[in-house]
Amino acid sequence: MMMMTMMTNMNTPTPPIRVIALYHFFAVADPQVRADQLYAFCRARGIKGSLLLAHEGVNGTVAGVPDAMEAFCARLRSWLGGDFEIKASYADSMPFRRLKVKVKPEIVTMGQADIDPALHRGTYVDAGDWNALINDPDVILVDTRNDYEVALGSFDGALNPHTSSFREFPAWLAEQKAVWEKSGRTPKLAMFCTGGIRCEKSTALAKRIGLNDVYHLKGGILRYLEEIPAEQSLWRGDCFVFDERVAVGQGLALTDYVLCYACRMPLTPADCRHADYVEGICCRHCVGDMTDAKRRRHAERQKQMRLAKARGTEHLGAPHTKKRRVS
Repeated sequence: MMMMTMMTNMNTPTPPIRVIALYHFFAVADPQVRADQLYAFCRARGIKGSLLLAHEGVNGTVAGVPDAMEAFCARLRSWLGGDFEIKASYADSMPFRRLKVKVKPEIVTMGQADIDPALHRGTYVDAGDWNALINDPDVILVDTRNDYEVALGSFDGALNPHTSSFREFPAWLAEQKAVWEKSGRTPKLAMFCTGGIRCEKSTALAKRIGLNDVYHLKGGILRYLEEIPAEQSLWRGDCFVFDERVAVGQGLALTDYVLCYACRMPLTPADCRHADYVEGICCRHCVGDMTDAKRRRHAERQKQMRLAKARGTEHLGAPHTKKRRVS
């Protein structure tokens, strides 16, 4: 089902750019042909952003004027033979600099070629039913995200796999399964991630290795933060997102995080006041790995950004800072 509710009021005009985030697992016979078709379709309508295609499906975020985005969604519905779920938001100006449509082995990289989420994923649980599930004492709650994401926030009591990449998750889950089996336990698993896509694969992986009683949060943390009132929320902290907002809180409220250009770690205002922080060059997380060559390269980039700003233009490598209304 397509989901979109704009967070605005009667006196606030709708911003001119509509942003669509989507993923869908389904069989794609010839991803390159589809990629070429989508690129031509989007370019002709001024749509920008990034799309990934693989034999397992499509994933990405794109933006354009409302008419163009409605045409884009209609094209995808025609291709898929039905509706699909999206996450829509609005921006005052185009949040992307170019259009990229790429073909890759996976639309979210786990490194497990024989996983098919379209056929073997776990059971969806709506945000409104999630609290009851994870309050069940027989349920083991698993955060499928990476360590730097978990550091910003998670659900109470969730296991942290301490991964730096989703590729590491299969090995962690296999080790955990061995631990559970040794203790004579066959657990009921509840998994969650940012928007739902990683859980499609993590639950399919769990079922493949014999953990069949497995559930995942439909729409991910973002849907939960959007729909569940703060007084009922079991989420603690903020949620890292892979766009210019960096992180969001309850109700998808914007936060004060920024990204370190060098290591891409999310930084709090306190991190930005730390003695090791140099804007655009390093932060407390990566200062120990900063070579002279890296420092010079990052410093030159910052110089070019300042010059571009003085000219009233935007440097191509500048990080996004525009905030967008989320729905």
